[in-house]
Amino acid sequence: MTQFIAKRLFQSIILIFIVTVITFFIMNLAPGGPSSMMRMDATAEERAAIAEQLGLNEPVIIRYKDWLFSALSGDLGISLSSGQPVIERIQERFPYTFQLTAVTLIVSTVLGILLGVLSAIRRNKWQDHLINFGSVAGLSIPSFWMAIMFILLFSVELQWLPSSGVGDASFADKFKSMLMPVVILSASTLPTIVRFTRSSMLEVINQNYVRTARAKGAKEKKVIYYHALKNALIPVVSIIGVLIPRLLGGAVIVETVFGWPGMGRLIVEASQGRDYNLVMGVTVFVTILVIISNFVVDIIYSKLDPRMKAY
Repeated sequence: MTQFIAKRLFQSIILIFIVTVITFFIMNLAPGGPSSMMRMDATAEERAAIAEQLGLNEPVIIRYKDWLFSALSGDLGISLSSGQPVIERIQERFPYTFQLTAVTLIVSTVLGILLGVLSAIRRNKWQDHLINFGSVAGLSIPSFWMAIMFILLFSVELQWLPSSGVGDASFADKFKSMLMPVVILSASTLPTIVRFTRSSMLEVINQNYVRTARAKGAKEKKVIYYHALKNALIPVVSIIGVLIPRLLGGAVIVETVFGWPGMGRLIVEASQGRDYNLVMGVTVFVTILVIISNFVVDIIYSKLDPRMKAY
């Protein structure tokens, strides 16, 4: 187990390094990079001062080395748009994205497993067809279009839910503000969990040990939820790790549409303002989050299926 964790940890560090190299060099070498921060009407002295401040006079490799050593000590630079340290801006926004993605992941996982099991045990019945139709619809409808339709219906027409913001201190307002973003994000992740649970359950309930449990007179609920579901969840755990990057990617759209002050909206604001220090910091931070979540999923998966330790 120790060797497995060490191997995954080493792979994660290499992956983070590769992401920082690609992101930094693309942002610094592509047209519209850091030099685009300068005004078109800036004087030669102003341009020289800004270039000196940003370190643009140095070769890009030297700039990357300086950025990397600063990042290793926790310094991701200064936001060019606000003047605040990048790490402070990330700390301000991250709790909102964490709330949104954590609630979405819990809702998607619980509902996805329950609906997947129901679809499997009611195979080719109306419940199965209805769940499959809902899964296909959830995967097919774009998140931004669904978000706009929800706002028109529940905020403009019915006036049940707020169209943007995070609500005030009361739990009811926070719940109302979070409801539509969670539903929209769940629509892209829940169908995948449903389909994986269904196919895994269909495979497991035909195994000999499940037939044996039934032959011994065990109740059907115990056979399904104790004997079959326990083994059927092994591939579902792995797919949850794959869904986390999709969830964070979808949060960029949802947070922007609903005015949710999280990391997704922050990276959009940073891109629009050409705040490349902030874009770089948020990209690296999100990458580390995804890698850590996949690292945890790998460890859980290896506990459930010891054969994974061989890979």
